Amino acid sequence: MSESPSSAAVSSSPLVSPSEDRGYLLTEQVNPASDQLDQLSTDALVDLFIDEDLKPQQAVFGARRPLSLAIDAIAERLQRSGRLFYLGAGTSGRLGVLDAAECPPTFCSPPELVQGILAGGAPALLRSSEGLEDLESAAVSDLQERGFGSEDCLVGIAAGGTTPYVRGGLSYAKKLGALTIAMACVPSEQAPLPCAIDVRLLTGPELLTGSTRLKAGTATKMALNILSTGVMVRLGKVYGNRMVDVAASNSKLVDRSMRILRDLLGVKREVALGLLERAQGSVKRALLMGSCNLEADEADALLEAHGADLRAAIVSQGQSLPVQGSTLPQ
Repeated sequence: MSESPSSAAVSSSPLVSPSEDRGYLLTEQVNPASDQLDQLSTDALVDLFIDEDLKPQQAVFGARRPLSLAIDAIAERLQRSGRLFYLGAGTSGRLGVLDAAECPPTFCSPPELVQGILAGGAPALLRSSEGLEDLESAAVSDLQERGFGSEDCLVGIAAGGTTPYVRGGLSYAKKLGALTIAMACVPSEQAPLPCAIDVRLLTGPELLTGSTRLKAGTATKMALNILSTGVMVRLGKVYGNRMVDVAASNSKLVDRSMRILRDLLGVKREVALGLLERAQGSVKRALLMGSCNLEADEADALLEAHGADLRAAIVSQGQSLPVQGSTLPQ
């Protein structure tokens, strides 16, 4: 006999007695705007969600200064061979894993440079493992497995700010002398976290009480977008608004790479493709070869001399992008 949806969702595990009433937390409070949520028409329900989803942007705006500080501090560490780790449980941890996973294809960064650590590991991506967030020691073990050290950076993500897994990870990282950044959606006085930089995304009570996958999750995703992109900009992986370190690993990304070369070098697609092939798929190398009339090894040496900063390398040769009056074959 198959289970009903409601009975299938009931846990057979013993209930864990909570150590405190968490109702004081901003993310756990009741939103008066949705007190009749189950009685709304579908159109009204959708409208209400759209109205509430304007608040995450305001919350991120309110955290712009600590985000800016975090970007510069992380970039400085990464330039000294440090790494960036996101640590979280549930939705918060999954968002960190998602952001980390997008860095290699977008910025051609090595997979170990930005890593996401989720309580419960890979299985928790597909199946909720919320009980694992109560173990501070699990975060320490997960960080130790990755050789986390004093030169690294840890962003602990916890919407409600009280997750033991995240608190344990931040405390351990702080003791090592690593850069510690907290990201939460409650005021710091409600849930202080051990960190050097405190990012608070105050999205308010959720329409579905306590469901932080909603506004809190949206604001967290926005903040992580800004954080990782800002760091990669500071590391010289962007020229203008072009992802010049994109990994041309599939048809879509090869096309994007060709368009970057076409637009910045003023050449046709066929020429762009040929240049990309000569550069072994590296857009940054191809741009330097095309703008400064260099061979691949010469372009690599110039990039190395300028810390992989394409703009600095091009300026050192008296050139600029977009190229005006290109001498390359059209």
